[in-house]
Amino acid sequence: MDLNLLPILDALLQENSITLAAERLGTSPASVSRALGRLRRALGDPLLVRAGQQMVPTPRAIELREEVRALLEHAGTVLAPAPGLPDLDRTFTLQVGDLLLGLFAGRLSERVRAEAPQADLVFLPEAIEGTPALRQSAVDVELGVLNHPDPEILTEPLAAVPLVAVARAGHPLFDGPADVRAFAAADHVGISRKGRRRGPIDAALERQGLNRRVAVVVPSHTAALFMARTTDLVCLTLDGWLPDAITALGLRTFPIPVPTPPVEIGMAWHPRHSADRGHQWLRDHIRETVRAHAPQPGK
Repeated sequence: MDLNLLPILDALLQENSITLAAERLGTSPASVSRALGRLRRALGDPLLVRAGQQMVPTPRAIELREEVRALLEHAGTVLAPAPGLPDLDRTFTLQVGDLLLGLFAGRLSERVRAEAPQADLVFLPEAIEGTPALRQSAVDVELGVLNHPDPEILTEPLAAVPLVAVARAGHPLFDGPADVRAFAAADHVGISRKGRRRGPIDAALERQGLNRRVAVVVPSHTAALFMARTTDLVCLTLDGWLPDAITALGLRTFPIPVPTPPVEIGMAWHPRHSADRGHQWLRDHIRETVRAHAPQPGK
């Protein structure tokens, strides 16, 4: 197959239109139409078929779309001269939850600015979790708890941090031992963007014949901490998360008195960026930042 046809194939698969593909390539529709004919013969598939006034991709075309795009981006990365980091003029978009944002965003930003002053970071909330944001290039890297990414998405574990319970320093729970019965008897604030009220802690309590009341559910860890500051609600946080901030808020942490799995922190990215040197450099800094500053349990 003539490799010169690949950019034309990519434009056709992205635009689903001979006319728009020709505009994108700066050539004529007739030229693109002839190339489409060659591509159909080479691939044994019509690729784009007429549906009323529009053209729609065949299943084979849909299957090829991301693969062809990644192949061209990889070729561009291999053949282009690598920019020096001080000249790296690029914006990276990261999806990070608020709990990790407060812990890592400033430190990662300092690392990036020290080596590439022209590179910018945009942090997005977890509101787009569960969407094809990585696949669609709306996000360069997802950092946090990785739940059900698209099958082609690449992931890397970075840290596993236990959870601890948090309450205001003057909470009645601290008048005696903060054991499992006292923990279950307290009202709790749950953290869920989808309004979920149950989790592994509830299952562990039930095995001991106990239940807790999740009186309030909020969508962010920050909101939960501020609620715990001014109420008798108990919430959860990472063990060792910004201890100075916990103290400044008038909060106190204590061990969760039932077995609870740690929070698995990882990063995810689309394979189209695997060979991208700038993206590799960013991933290196994310990895180093998390491993250097992840909460140290008990500290």
